[in-house]
Amino acid sequence: MKDSNNQEQRREFIRKGFKFGLVATAGGVLLTKYLSTSASASESEEMVELMTTEGDLVKVPKSELQEHHNASAYNPREGFADKKFVMVVDLAKCKNARKCQEACNKGHYITGENAWLKIYKMQESKETSPYWMPTQCQHCDKPPCVKVCPVDATFKRRDGIVLIDNERCIGCRFCMAACPYSVRVFNWEEPKQEEQASAEPYTPDFCGKPSVKGTVDKCDFCPHQTIKGEMPFCVKACPNDVFAFGDMYEDAVTNGSGTTFKLSELLKERGAHRLMESLGTEPSVYYLPPVDRTDDFEVGLENYTPYESVKKDTEL
Repeated sequence: MKDSNNQEQRREFIRKGFKFGLVATAGGVLLTKYLSTSASASESEEMVELMTTEGDLVKVPKSELQEHHNASAYNPREGFADKKFVMVVDLAKCKNARKCQEACNKGHYITGENAWLKIYKMQESKETSPYWMPTQCQHCDKPPCVKVCPVDATFKRRDGIVLIDNERCIGCRFCMAACPYSVRVFNWEEPKQEEQASAEPYTPDFCGKPSVKGTVDKCDFCPHQTIKGEMPFCVKACPNDVFAFGDMYEDAVTNGSGTTFKLSELLKERGAHRLMESLGTEPSVYYLPPVDRTDDFEVGLENYTPYESVKKDTEL
């Protein structure tokens, strides 16, 4: 774990990285120029931090950066052309605190049983140890839900995020039948959301704002947070740093405490896996196995509630 100053530096790096669209694959060439420039830069010039391909933080002049993403150029259905958003879930750290779910529900105005992020009690057999498993939309690179939608309501953006445009959704639920992860929910009743959910103009990159009776909802990876340089609600709210979010092209993910990891090394060293890999859906969510857990499984039983609504929501 890094010290508090380093955590704040890394948190600032993520904000800068999302804002300026920095790509680590090109960093080896670009940073050579930046480093030589920064050596002769005026001390009064504003500096920002970047991460090299080796994972080191360096300061470069802000004038050397090009701002790719701004509110006027951003298209919610197209996303960011130079990003590939991914999430890492560390099962060894999850103790079913449900702060992630609470923050997601509050941030997206979700009510009732329609939580997009669910935590399941998992156990492969009676001889093996149980563990807690957060599950949300996997934002697949090859999403079957997109293929079956007859009205282009479910769509995949260039940055890998899969969204639902509920102004197009006709409630056929073909997407729910096609999704092998059972992570979509259907609004059977009129959502009883606060007025703020409908106060601003509708945009398809902020699912649930507002939710509409007779349409489908799901996790959206919080692109409305990312464009502001902030982390998804679940990442920020988790007290145990279960979630880490970032850009595969930058080869970096950051948890709620602000600690940044090199994605490729983290996945390899911790033996990461993706759900139902054999289906060929290519999920953007990676799971780290529940080994060397920080707390006993029983710690989370106090908050455990079986999700009886899952079966109802996935039946056609």
